[in-house]
Parts: sequence; structure tokens; C-alpha cells
Amino acid sequence: MKANRLRWFLLFLLLGAAFQLPAQQSEADRKLLADLRDKAERGVAESQFELGNTFFFGNLGVAKDEAAGVVWLRKSAEQGYVNAQFCLGICYLNGDGVAKDYTEAMKWFRKAAEQNVPQFQNYLGLCYASGEVVTKDEVEAVKWFRKAAEHNYVEAQFNLGFAYQLGSGVTKDEVEAVKWYRKSAEQNSSKAQYNLALCYAKGEGVTKDDVEAVKWCRRAADQNNVGAEVLLALCYAGGQGVDKDEVEAVRWFRKAAEQDDAKAEYWLGVRYLKGTGIAKDYVEAVKWFRRAGEQNDAKAQYWLGMCYAYGEGVAKDDGEGYKWSLLAAGQGDENARRTVKILEDRMTREEIAEGQKLARNFKPREVPSSGSDTSATSIEQTRPESSGTGFFITDDGYLITNEHVAGNGAQVRLVTSAGLISARVVKVDPANDLALLKAEGKFASLAIASSRTAHLGDTVASVGFPNIGLQGFAPKLAKGEIAALSGAQDDPRYFQISVPVQPGNSGGALVDERGNVVGVVAAKLSAAVALATSGSLPENVNYAVKSSFLLGFLESVPDVAAKLKEPSARECRFEDVVKSAEKAAVLVLVY
Repeated sequence: MKANRLRWFLLFLLLGAAFQLPAQQSEADRKLLADLRDKAERGVAESQFELGNTFFFGNLGVAKDEAAGVVWLRKSAEQGYVNAQFCLGICYLNGDGVAKDYTEAMKWFRKAAEQNVPQFQNYLGLCYASGEVVTKDEVEAVKWFRKAAEHNYVEAQFNLGFAYQLGSGVTKDEVEAVKWYRKSAEQNSSKAQYNLALCYAKGEGVTKDDVEAVKWCRRAADQNNVGAEVLLALCYAGGQGVDKDEVEAVRWFRKAAEQDDAKAEYWLGVRYLKGTGIAKDYVEAVKWFRRAGEQNDAKAQYWLGMCYAYGEGVAKDDGEGYKWSLLAAGQGDENARRTVKILEDRMTREEIAEGQKLARNFKPREVPSSGSDTSATSIEQTRPESSGTGFFITDDGYLITNEHVAGNGAQVRLVTSAGLISARVVKVDPANDLALLKAEGKFASLAIASSRTAHLGDTVASVGFPNIGLQGFAPKLAKGEIAALSGAQDDPRYFQISVPVQPGNSGGALVDERGNVVGVVAAKLSAAVALATSGSLPENVNYAVKSSFLLGFLESVPDVAAKLKEPSARECRFEDVVKSAEKAAVLVLVY
């Protein structure tokens, strides 16, 4: 019986407030809610924000009530609590719990931005740049982009560089554009790296330098930036800035084509057609021409028409050949017009009429986003079921999160500097709540140290993505100490930590003062269970899986274990520790 009670207790501990004892849930929730409401009514802005969060998501046993959530968000926002101000603006923008009102949304966005929070300043700049929420004002957009960029905010640096390149809201200045692109690129923004590569390739704002163009292009391509993958392939194909290598060109064309880039699909088709860098294969050529043609690429449509007209890689079919040739000719392709004439000379009137009908009814294939847009709206449109935090442990894309975040069979996408990318679950360890995932690309990673080096009272920190629905998608820092060298009921697998943990922090790296991973954030003590067993509420009692158990898990995957970085033996400035943890941290979305 005692063993059973222990297993149940640990289960509730790990699951936290998501699952509680049914018989005690209502009373526990009421006490928690009463405590939170008491603080909120006494004017504690952070508690007002959390109470608004509670109503928005229907936590603590209350019915979901967005209107009530807005009431408390407003109280917090009126006291100047910046997260509440921004979230209140989002409520007015989307009409969540309040009538949609763009003017009111902009009012609160501005208040948040005026508190010098760079991500909110950048967001306000985007509002002015797009003109979707407020009258378009490119000068005002640049003003806010600059404020955020001067705080070293990577997205704003890119946006400011783009404004200078286009002369949007500021006098066109390619040199200044390169300056800001470089700042953003050096922080690993793939968009900035790609644009900087283009500047070097074209000699815009900087001396033309094909080698430097390839360097930045490769850094962006290694992060799955599709435009950079295509440009790098073209550099290999033409021997620009790099030794000519058609095999390598095919490799990069394929990477971009597999992400539905029409230009890459066309060039891959050409390579299969001509046997350049790969064995000649007309069937494969038709496959890729079709994919590009369905996206309305005129050159691909021309070649697809030719393949059907002459039965290359596909059964000869004048009707299909005519359809694709007409589509290409309609976009001004002169070669396609000649093919149309050849086919009309050998087709009947009925066949011509049918081919014209097929062309009229053609609708280009809708292609999913390449993932470069990681705005809150874009992410929300993908409808993730849950979210958590992960961190990269190898530069080639292996990462760690909790098994309860992304277990076997989970469909996972990651929000990275390269955009929204897919990841696959490689292996899980349910006993220690660990999951190993793999994404394609190059990423900043963290070293893992043995948790035996950690001591009671050591300072530790974690960067994660808590409560993204209200707190936003920017990474959040949490700092504390190792409060105990064991978990609940002296479980040796865990540290007890005073690092503040909220829903969404699960799976984040717990790093020491050297920047090494010493644990994986896993759980918080269930308030309901603590109240039921002890009669009091827990105060910031949270847990992390020790890194020694993580290292043991990774030893079962030798290919990954061999790539792990050596842990650092030197203490670093705390700001450097935070920066490295932030670069390696990733938002994990589960579908």
C-alpha cells in the first residue's frame, strides 16, 4: 500500500496542476484562487496578470472566461505591468474577451513598447510597417525598429536593415542596410545572413565578394533558409565563390525542393533531365517539373509540356502537353508558344478545346509556409495542441526536452531563428521524463556536465517559453538556486530548484555558472497535492532531472554521445551564460 501511495504521489507531482485528486480538487483550487484573488484585489500587478491568465485558460477549477480575464489584465496593465499591457493589446486586436478595437490595441501596444522592451518595440514597428492595425506609417515603423535594434534585438536589426535597403521610412542607404544585416546575422538570424549574402553577391552596400557571399549563404542554408539553399546551389553550379561542384549543387537544390521551393524544384528537374550532377532520370525530372509547374513556374510548365508531348518520363499525352504548354505560353514563355503551335498542328479541334479547358481550370497548388514567419499570429494558425521548451545539445540538430512534452509519436515543430521547422522524436526515456529529438540544420548547442559537480546553493538558471498564450513567444529567463540535491521524498533523479517554473518551461536546460547543463526542468510541486497532504501551499518548489541521468540516457545513442561538447571548467559572466542558453533554447510545439 505504501509503495502504491508513493507511485501516485510522484505521478501527481510530475503532472503538476494538470491532474489532481478529484475528491480534493475543488477545495484546493478554491484556496489557491482565493489567495491569488486576495493579492490581486490588494493591487499586486503581477497577481492581477496571473489571475487574468487563470480566467483566460480556465485554470484552478474556474470556468474559462475571457471577459473576466480582460478585467484583471486591464487592472494590471493600468498599473504599468508591461506583459499585461501587451496581452491586453492582443485581446483588443483579436477580439478575445472584449470587442475588437484596433485603436485600443495600438494604445496598449504603445504603452508596452514605451517601457523599452525590445520585442514589444519591434512588434509596434511591424504594426506601423504593415498598416493592418493602424494607418501605415513607415517612418514611425523605422523609429520603433531602431529603438529595439539598439537594444540588440535580432529581429529588429533585420527589419531596420530591410528598411534601409528599400528606402522604406528612411533614406535608402545600402551601406547602413549592410551594417544592420551584419549585426543581425552575427546573432544567427538566417534571414539576415541570406540578405547579407545577397549584398555581397551583388555588391550592394559593400564591395562585391563572392567568397564572402558563399560564407553567409552557407550559414543561412545550414539553418534551412530556403532562399539561401537555392543561392548556394547556384553558386556551386556556376563556380561563384566556391569550386564548381554539380553534385553539391544537386544536394542543395534537393534540400530546397523538399521544402516546396518552386525554383529549386525546377532546377532539380533540369538536372535529372540532363544528367548534371546526378544520373539522368526522366521520370524524376517529370516529378520535379510537375511540382514546380503546379506552383505556376513557367519554365517547369514548358518542360513538363515537352515531356508529355514527346513521351519522356511519362506516357505521351498531347492533351496534357498542350495544357502545360498553354500555361507556360500564357506567362510569356516563347519556347512554350512554339510547342503550342506544334501540338495544335497534330491535334483535333476537340482535343484542342479539351486542352484549353484544362488550362482554364488550372489552379496553382497552395504551398504551406516555408516557416520563416514566426510571428505569434503565424504560429497560432498552425494550431499546436501544447508547447514546451527544448535545448540543442549538438550543433547538427539533436535536442532534448521532456518525454511528457514530446513523447513517442508526437508531431513536433520548433520555433528557431531559421523559422518554424519540423523535428522528429528519436528516443524517449519515460522513467526519467526525457526525450531526444532531431531537427535538420546547424544550431548553437550547450555542453552537458555531470550533475555530481553541482552543490547545494549553487546558482542555476533556465531560459524557456512559459505561458506563450499570454506571456508571448520571446524566451524568458528564470534564475534561482539548487535547493536540494534530491527530489520529492528524496528521489535521487531530481534536484529541487528555486528557479520559477510555469507551464511551458518543461524541457528547458538548467545551466550552472559555467554555462553547462546540469539538469532538465521537469516539474513543479502540485499545489493541490501539497495542500491536501500538508495543509499549506508550496512556495516555488520545482524540480529538474539531473544531468547525470541525461548523460546515461544519451550513452544509449552512441552517435549522439560522440558529438557532445566538453563542459566548460571556467566561470563566465552571467550575461554570457544567459546568452548561450538563449541561443540554444527552442520553443517546442506539439500537434
